[in-house]
Amino acid sequence: MRVPLSWLREFVDVAPEATPEDVLASLVRVGFEEEDVHGFELKGPIVVGEVLEFVEEPQSNGKTIRWCQVDVGEDSPRGVVCGAGNFFPGDKVVVTLPGSVLPGPFPIAARKTYGHVSDGMIASAKELGLGQEHSGILRLVELGIDAPAGTDAIALLGLDDVAVEINVTPDRGYALSLRGVAREYSHATGAAFRDPGAGHADAAARTPSGFSIVVDDRLPIRGRVGATEFVARIVRDVDATRPTPAWMIARLSLAGIRSLGVLIDITNYVMLELGQPIHGYDLDALTGGITVRRAEPGEKLETLDGQVRTLHPEDLLITDESGPIGLAGVMGGGPTEMGDATRNVLIEAATFDTVSIARTARRHKLPSEASRRFERGVDPLVPFVAAERVAELMVQLAGGTLDTELGGSLSATYERAAIALPRGFVSGLIGVDYTDEQIAAALRLVGCDVDTSVEPWAVVPPSWRPDVTDKWTLAEEVARIEGYDLIPSVLPVPPSGRGLTTAQQGRRRVSNALAAAGYVETPSFPFTTEEQNDLHGSPSGEHLPSVKMANPLDGQAPFLRRSLIPALLQAAHRNVARGLTDLAVFETGAVFLPEPGVTYGTDTVPPLGVRPDAATLVALDASIPPQRRHVAVLLTGPIVDKQPGQPAVTAGLADAIDAVRIIAGAAGVEIGLAQTTRAALHPGRAGVVTVGATEVGYVGELLPAVSEAADLPGRVVVAELDLDLLLTLGGDRVVAASLSGFPAATQDVSLVVDASLPAGDVRAALVDGAGGLLESLRLVDDYRGQGLPDGSKSLTFALRFRAPDRTLTAAEASEARLAGVAVAAERFGATLRE
Repeated sequence: MRVPLSWLREFVDVAPEATPEDVLASLVRVGFEEEDVHGFELKGPIVVGEVLEFVEEPQSNGKTIRWCQVDVGEDSPRGVVCGAGNFFPGDKVVVTLPGSVLPGPFPIAARKTYGHVSDGMIASAKELGLGQEHSGILRLVELGIDAPAGTDAIALLGLDDVAVEINVTPDRGYALSLRGVAREYSHATGAAFRDPGAGHADAAARTPSGFSIVVDDRLPIRGRVGATEFVARIVRDVDATRPTPAWMIARLSLAGIRSLGVLIDITNYVMLELGQPIHGYDLDALTGGITVRRAEPGEKLETLDGQVRTLHPEDLLITDESGPIGLAGVMGGGPTEMGDATRNVLIEAATFDTVSIARTARRHKLPSEASRRFERGVDPLVPFVAAERVAELMVQLAGGTLDTELGGSLSATYERAAIALPRGFVSGLIGVDYTDEQIAAALRLVGCDVDTSVEPWAVVPPSWRPDVTDKWTLAEEVARIEGYDLIPSVLPVPPSGRGLTTAQQGRRRVSNALAAAGYVETPSFPFTTEEQNDLHGSPSGEHLPSVKMANPLDGQAPFLRRSLIPALLQAAHRNVARGLTDLAVFETGAVFLPEPGVTYGTDTVPPLGVRPDAATLVALDASIPPQRRHVAVLLTGPIVDKQPGQPAVTAGLADAIDAVRIIAGAAGVEIGLAQTTRAALHPGRAGVVTVGATEVGYVGELLPAVSEAADLPGRVVVAELDLDLLLTLGGDRVVAASLSGFPAATQDVSLVVDASLPAGDVRAALVDGAGGLLESLRLVDDYRGQGLPDGSKSLTFALRFRAPDRTLTAAEASEARLAGVAVAAERFGATLRE
């Protein structure tokens, strides 16, 4: 809302020395947000000039210019070149002298043009910032102004005014008016307020008669009719061609509304002044009386913007006997628009339902200054005052005559129910010890009727504050008026024993461990295609059920994902396309694993604003497929960059297995690996990850065809684990192992086993047999070839033994090693390699 200060001073005492910044600071104190300060960006000397004479001089380019002699109040006239042809000798015009600056900025200087030195410029309304009309210069006689030559035109036209702009939140629609802002400035400063809406209690003057107005709302929304009051006044014999006064044009321009002719300017002016949208009809274009009703199916209306709109049965219309003539509270119709030929005007000031207007404006994508106010709620007691104010200005500025009859359809006497406000509630809610006198005074200041003789207090909000509806909003008003700076800043103290859950701590450990190892987290949307779900979300690529969304963000990816790998492939593709080829990325997120034969989703959605009961929540939970939180990694490109003496090392399967071990260590589990096959993974380079006998995920290298389909060059290795399952198997906590101060004993063992036997099974047998002295065991060699029986291989393991309380002897270490070999021999027929 832009508020011209000269206009604001009409309704509230603003100190003469107050700057726009001072006014903004005062409005901020009562809860508004400052936006900007607006002016006409003019700099003098800009004066009134009288055209003494001119000579028309045709030019070679086909244009005719006028070489003018203009009296600007100096000893001698000035010569000015002007290209306009809409003025005559004796006309008073606005002359911008050398040294002045017009909006743009456009500095004015004496310059040679068309064979003359133009000592200034005769300005148009557009060049002065008074409107968009640029067809000719501004003739002061058209504004009803006659001032001596040399008079300061900036002050004369109101161009020295300035407007402050504030942001008005949707709940404070009353502030979309000078009346509302002036009242709030009065609250902030204590300055005297003069209500331009005073007099609306005159019930006798509101008695309708004469012009027929009927409200026939057959389709009330939420049980509320679309119009509760419709006031009409008639002004006859207006002259629509009369100029709008300069002061009104200046104020409208500062408020962000362009001048459209005196009749429309008056309706806009009163809307800004009182906050009541007004519409004027060309009375002679009406057929019969006015009926306010809902639209019939198939009805159409041409609105003032020239568009023909197909109406909805919920649209509230203004109609006459010919049909629709306006969208109520949104925009009028073209056939009854006021124009230069209008001689008789019907003035409409109504109270429309906020919900109906908001729905209509959004349905037709037709926001307007009127709908902006109606959908926030306007004062239901001000339509009569607004209609009277418009009629008064049309009589004064357009030469009309006011009809004595008043047309209208009125609701019952306006009343608001009292709000119960318990003593002590405001102080308890806000945290400030207000006295009863402070609370009552603050509420009366904003217009409330406060009865403190009862308990709880009975507080009736004012008609212009539809946002004040309960004791909480009353408390907010007290805090706003008394000052937000009085509210103490107190940091809340969290209750003891609260924090991250065990599962949250585990997920954070895993993410932190991967990040510390050099992986970058790439969160993504959980949407993919059915083909990607089948490829990556099933062990062998068979079709498993996927959940399709009814309203997907992307129609090409409408399914909830069964795997994190497709999203990592997309992230890798985007990075490679931008030149980042060495990637180590990971994601933790939910995957959706619907059970075969189960239908998910629901046709019944509980209403908004109502807490669902327990049975509804259970039904909603059952409509969602099971969700598991997974963790996945992807590596591609060099894991070690090329450098002097060191060739580049490309990420391979071993690096993906290392990532799996990092995840397992953070989750507190020991993993096992065994070969497997998966649809998207390279045969022989795919492994299943287990914890004990439980499968928790997989690791492997993508098939070249899969990598190529994702536009990824070279080798790509991935791993995906069920993080929820890992953390469950890991238990409630991960305890760091104690460090022994005694030296370790290291030994190697080479075992000959069947070539098809997984090395992990042999490792597990050695671990089981070696007992508690075994600290670590690593596979260091897998040999197949000369010196071994056909169909066999030699696996070499490095073992490290350590005791927590003593230094181990070589004999103790050997005994533990042989115990492990014995178990391997028993399970798999393993033999020591000679």
